[in-house]
Amino acid sequence: MATIGNQNLSLVDLATRMEKGAVAKSIIEILAKQNEALEDIPFVECNDGTGHKTTVRTGIPSGTWRLLNYGVKQTKSTTAQIRDACGMLENYSTVDRSIVDLAKDKSQLLLTEATPIIEGMNQGFMDSFIYGNTSANPERFTGLAPRFNSLSAAESKDNIISGGGAGADNTSIWLVVLGENSVHGLYPEGSKAGLHQQYLGEQTVLDSEGNPYQAHRSHFKWDCGLSVRDWRQVVRVANISTGALTKNAASGADILDLMVQAIERVQNMNIGKPVFMVNRTIRSFLRRQMLNKSNVLLSLDEVAGKKVLTFDGIPVRRVDAIVNTEAAVS
Repeated sequence: MATIGNQNLSLVDLATRMEKGAVAKSIIEILAKQNEALEDIPFVECNDGTGHKTTVRTGIPSGTWRLLNYGVKQTKSTTAQIRDACGMLENYSTVDRSIVDLAKDKSQLLLTEATPIIEGMNQGFMDSFIYGNTSANPERFTGLAPRFNSLSAAESKDNIISGGGAGADNTSIWLVVLGENSVHGLYPEGSKAGLHQQYLGEQTVLDSEGNPYQAHRSHFKWDCGLSVRDWRQVVRVANISTGALTKNAASGADILDLMVQAIERVQNMNIGKPVFMVNRTIRSFLRRQMLNKSNVLLSLDEVAGKKVLTFDGIPVRRVDAIVNTEAAVS
């Protein structure tokens, strides 16, 4: 298995190591501007082509209390091997030839005009990162929610905290420790971080009414996946009723208390980079809670020249893919 630069680099870090003018570098820069979570998520090269095999520890031997002249009972840890696969996220960009003809730098114009296409792929990646389920959509990759979806079944139930919501207006807060031995993104073996762009040239295309015109077309592809090697490094605060939240926190879930509980559920913060992932509803709520002078855990810290909302020193990243219409986790 190869890790980018052997340092768990994010796509943003990888872009800085690509040669100037590289297409993948430009695409990553656009992706990062639209998705701040990409600054944190490390990406690891698959060790099995387009899939990634990992051995997950499912049980740890407790050891033996030994008496003099008595031996040590033989025990062993239990493991399970899993294989996470990459999905293929693709789209096409079409730009009218008349627009391209006016540009001095045609390549840059085509990339700029493809920004909405890349943004859509960005949203698709994060949607699968949170909710992807290959049982229902085999063309995607399995995200976090299907792995943490029951308060009564599977070991991961221990890392799900309920905010008390019972309706269909719920959202979740995710605390994820990102790293090679915990949670990380995937890209196919031998690829340039899974990103590919091919200029297809000028073609005759049809408008919405079926009329032909000349346009330049480009094909964009992002092969990507997710590996959760240690479920103990992820905590889901589920069942947060967004309809019950108020500015002064007088009703609804006690979000700050739930976030403290989440921190205490993580097995080991030191093996990676802990990050809270929330949608804009929750982050807006947290920003307003900063006005409460008695609050000492929320702050705006400067990281790499940017103001970043943190809770107990942990970055709070906005992930728009997290919806406010989750069914209650039961």
